Amino acid sequence: MDTALSPQSRRPSMIAAGLWQDKTLLDHFRQWVAATPDKTAVIALRSGAQSRLSYAELDALSDQIAVGLRRQGILEADVVSFQLPNWWQFTALHLACLKVGAISNPLMIIFRERELKFMLGLADTKIFVVPSEFRKVDHRALAYAVKPSLPNLRSIYAIDSGGDDDFSHLVVKDAAPEELAGLKARTLSPDAIIQLLYTSGTTGEPKGVIHTSNTMLANLTPFAERLQMGASDVIHMPSPMAHQLGFMYGLVLPAMLGATAVLQDVFEAAEMARQINTERATWTMGATPFLSDLSDYCITSKTATPTLKVFVSAGAPIPRPLVAKARGALNAAIISAWGMSENGAVTTTCIDDPEDKVTGTDGRPLPGMEIRVVDPDGKSVPRGSEGRLEVRGCSNFAGYMKRPGLAQVADDGWFNTGDIARMDADGYIRIAGRSKDIIIRGGENIPVAEVENLLFQHPAVASVAVVGYPDERLGERACAFVIPKQGAGLTFAEMSAYLREQKMALQYIPERLQVVHDLPRTPSGKIQKFKLREMAAEVSTSVPPPEPSQSKAPEQMSGLARLWHRFRGG
Repeated sequence: MDTALSPQSRRPSMIAAGLWQDKTLLDHFRQWVAATPDKTAVIALRSGAQSRLSYAELDALSDQIAVGLRRQGILEADVVSFQLPNWWQFTALHLACLKVGAISNPLMIIFRERELKFMLGLADTKIFVVPSEFRKVDHRALAYAVKPSLPNLRSIYAIDSGGDDDFSHLVVKDAAPEELAGLKARTLSPDAIIQLLYTSGTTGEPKGVIHTSNTMLANLTPFAERLQMGASDVIHMPSPMAHQLGFMYGLVLPAMLGATAVLQDVFEAAEMARQINTERATWTMGATPFLSDLSDYCITSKTATPTLKVFVSAGAPIPRPLVAKARGALNAAIISAWGMSENGAVTTTCIDDPEDKVTGTDGRPLPGMEIRVVDPDGKSVPRGSEGRLEVRGCSNFAGYMKRPGLAQVADDGWFNTGDIARMDADGYIRIAGRSKDIIIRGGENIPVAEVENLLFQHPAVASVAVVGYPDERLGERACAFVIPKQGAGLTFAEMSAYLREQKMALQYIPERLQVVHDLPRTPSGKIQKFKLREMAAEVSTSVPPPEPSQSKAPEQMSGLARLWHRFRGG
């Protein structure tokens, strides 16, 4: 573990400043179970069937799952992985892991064999929980396909499998009194690792972000205070809870506040509006596409959302016209936020901020977090100038699993985010780009190096570079620039089919292919990706992006021809 990030080294200063309160989610949750046992804790909709669990019912279910984990030999610091949609089992599993001291490892539902083998292997996962099937994908079969390569994986449980591995067998309904008493008597250290969550990086391999109760809750307390949240809120979560946004603000935050969580397992704007109105949701959070689609639906269908007070948009800058449209459509405060899996939301705008702050910035730091913008030598740049964004404070993560030293963190705690930003005179930041080679599509990181490495192995590819280009709805999409081998060719359909054959997640497959004869390079031979990004951006303004299922090759050679002379020698 990196010394500057270790809980032990940070503890004295964090406790003295009152930023770490030495509480776990269980401390808060059990308080609400005792005070409001009959209050609805979770409302989850799955294929039209709704589950409603009170605080007392969720406590009892998570107890039964915790006993099941114990009977399967799960001990403190063992990893339990679950690749689930936003179902009640997700929330109950995390609470159960806390009760036995295990580490929760949520995995995005889009991951396939390639990603699962690496992630489950690095985590030494002991138990893996999946849906039997979700959106026509046989996740149970996927789990068993990777199991032979994972010697530490003891058991797989599949929700509604109907067999010996059915998730219901992990829910122990005949727990002995001493088993339940043991759970209640056990204490969880607020500095113990409670979450392992993978984030894509520049190396092509995901990094396992680890958090403790102190680092996670230190973010949620000031976040809730700034946005005036409390037990009376009904928090709607359309974002996947296997993403840090969904996990922290759709699972942990409601249970911490004693609020009600409404979980949407498949995003669809009409259904989101229906759930907000039916359950009288007051608050929601998601990447820009969620805000855009919900606003468009409400405008075209003339649907109002009178109970909704706040929509927090994070994951990509909010286009200025979208804020005005969303405010009119939803009649809610639109909040812009920036953060990372490594530290949760670092900056947000405020409910009473003027529109130019919401549309032109990503907010100012939450209490307990510091930010600075520096030049390559680590010296602060003047306000308004761009530089490397660094953060330091209470919610910085505890390191990357099994990779000490990988985090770019200085001895004094400043963490290099890899983002380029500028700060205005009021201390609000605006993310200008990323120094690390990542594309953020709809709030989800695309591992560029992994995509490039796979494409380079295609028999028709001589050289390849993948870059992002702007998209109004998703923030960015991916474009692959490919130089074919002599006498060979490559179409969009062939590229997509090849990546699917390599078991790559569909969301990682580039949505545009540009076949070129050369790539702009430095004198040393390094590809100048900033030029490719400019080229892809200009082409995208006149050419609509293809649908993922499109089989026709979308190469726009005429567009490239118009741009090539500008970029080739520059």
